[in-house]
Amino acid sequence: MQTGFGTSVERPRLRSVGTPPRQDARQDGGRHPSPHRRVNLAGVDLNLLVALEALLAERNVTHAADRVGLSQPAMSRALGRLRGLFDDELLVRSSAGLVPTVRSEQLAAELPEALNMLRNLLTSRETAPGSWEATVNIDLPDHQALDLLPRLLPRLRDVAPGVTVVTAPLGTRTLRGLESGAVDLAVGQLTTTPFGFYRRTILTDQFVCLLRADHPALHPALRGGTPEAERLAGLRHVVIAPPALEEPGLVYDAVAMLEVPDPSPVAVQNTMAAAMLVAETDMVLTIPRRTATRIARMLPLAVTAPPAPLPAYELSLVWHERLHRDSNYAWLRGELAACLAPAAGPSAGNADARPLAGAA
Repeated sequence: MQTGFGTSVERPRLRSVGTPPRQDARQDGGRHPSPHRRVNLAGVDLNLLVALEALLAERNVTHAADRVGLSQPAMSRALGRLRGLFDDELLVRSSAGLVPTVRSEQLAAELPEALNMLRNLLTSRETAPGSWEATVNIDLPDHQALDLLPRLLPRLRDVAPGVTVVTAPLGTRTLRGLESGAVDLAVGQLTTTPFGFYRRTILTDQFVCLLRADHPALHPALRGGTPEAERLAGLRHVVIAPPALEEPGLVYDAVAMLEVPDPSPVAVQNTMAAAMLVAETDMVLTIPRRTATRIARMLPLAVTAPPAPLPAYELSLVWHERLHRDSNYAWLRGELAACLAPAAGPSAGNADARPLAGAA
């Protein structure tokens, strides 16, 4: 630009407010650390934060070392590493001793909360049943639900009201659900010993037959003195079938696989539907004694021995390794076992748990 004095003057260049001039970048080597840079924790010794906590509280290397159980040289080295980590002196000398920098005062305000969060992460999260809130998914055969749920749910309502139980039938999805977390517990029997699972035997029962209370087979005079076993063997059976399109998986229910002498039994999926069918016909239903006894108290049915010896019905509680050490689920396992074996009383949950093949 020409002035009245004939001298050419360069117009100053405008820059945005807050933009550092170019020479500033050259003075510090062109480095401008981002205030939001992401720190790689893999390269940070978190023990240094414990040392920093002591240094900020004591403002004395020797006293801070005593506080955390380090030697004075070790604490001095820790202070040096902290200065490098935070790119700040943190504590500087004065006539009154060590005093904090501005950055150090900021850390003193934020560090306690951060360390408490870390300590909470490492602390066992045990809660009383009364404060536990969860939805627990249990796979089990429906005839066991008839026996278990009327015992378990009132107990949970009184002791752990925040726990909701959702049930589903056993199937090929059960073990996969236990692994993924879609299922928390399974009640049934096992055909193999899969990796990473635990099993606890909670009930050994016997099979019995259910007939309507006035069934002719129960009265020898009506059948000319024919032995009861022979009379029962000739009856048509109702059997509990697995859910549609489901094959018995690794966790199974023996009732669904029970062989009966009837070559053409009537198959239904629901135990109560089967029991009601038996109550109004001359057919017979074979199920575990505990469930049969409970149903016979509700319907006009009689309980009798099967026509031929049958294997014992052994019921297990099965869970995956991922829940094995959780105190809430350990408590629930104990309550569930106590409901199915009330004579044993409440237990610790894992007292007789047996790890299956491969489980730690």
